[in-house]
Amino acid sequence: MVPSSPTGAITLSGKNAEPVRQQVLDALRDAILDLRFEPGHRLVERELMEQLSVSRATVREVLRDLASEGLVTIAPNRGAVVTAPTLAEASDIYEARGAIEGLLVKLFTERAVKSQMIKLEAAIEEFAEAAEESSDDPARLLRVKDEFIELIFTGAHSTVLQQLAESLRGRVRLLRIKAISMRDPTNSVAELREILVAIRAGEAEQAAQLYAKHVLGSRARAFAALDDSES
Repeated sequence: MVPSSPTGAITLSGKNAEPVRQQVLDALRDAILDLRFEPGHRLVERELMEQLSVSRATVREVLRDLASEGLVTIAPNRGAVVTAPTLAEASDIYEARGAIEGLLVKLFTERAVKSQMIKLEAAIEEFAEAAEESSDDPARLLRVKDEFIELIFTGAHSTVLQQLAESLRGRVRLLRIKAISMRDPTNSVAELREILVAIRAGEAEQAAQLYAKHVLGSRARAFAALDDSES
């Protein structure tokens, strides 16, 4: 049986400057990306209306928006369900992530200013610290690593590529958590530092290749975790 929306799982940000629809969209997207609603979870319109105190029309519009982002699947007679990509789809998503995020790393190397480089170095050291303190907390490790990735995206100065990359990462978040839990996180630290060396040296192509390799390595670990859980 597919689980449905748990009571009290989400709340609006309360930012009065934002339209209600945007607040609902942000709240639901965050709940999916934070895995409060896991892949396969059924999003019941009436329950969402009651939790968020919004109209059915608003909920439906937001669910359509999430479907366009690939985070939700809307099926006849089933309603909206958090998308659970097949292994083949997930593999393709990782391939696309490697290409797009690698390109963002290349652009960061070419476009980032000194202050952004300094922040990137600090983010890697923060991840290294988290790896030592929270090796058994993959969700925290992923949050810290995402801060590093967001710095890359910002410094690349490409809104279109950033939006594509963020959408793809969200669709395989559960697999990313499995991947980061499958290895000694200090290995990831070493890989990120190697990427940083290439960035500092201005070796944009090399940095992009190293990052793409890092992403595809995560795919292999995520799939290995799935095999272990099913055996």
